[in-house]
Amino acid sequence: MDSVLFAKAMADDTRQKIMHLLCCRWMCVNDVVDQMGDITQPTVSHHLGILRDAELVNTRREGKQVFYCLNQDKVAACCGLLMQNFAPEKVNFFE
Repeated sequence: MDSVLFAKAMADDTRQKIMHLLCCRWMCVNDVVDQMGDITQPTVSHHLGILRDAELVNTRREGKQVFYCLNQDKVAACCGLLMQNFAPEKVNFFE
């Protein structure tokens, strides 16, 4: 688990909006484009690639389309790792 890759993926407002859209539902690139409104398909695909490389989205293929969903387990694990590294005295605070 790479906390730097996670932080870089999270550092972009557009990627955070995409992650919010993909929370708890599967969407293809065109669905995301439709929901975002002002962002082109190549741009959304680029951001999804970064999220995929950081393992922050799960993928599944149906025919020619790829569907994406937020990998909540990975998000939680990365956030926990950041807590352990940078706020160890707060880790047990949430239990």
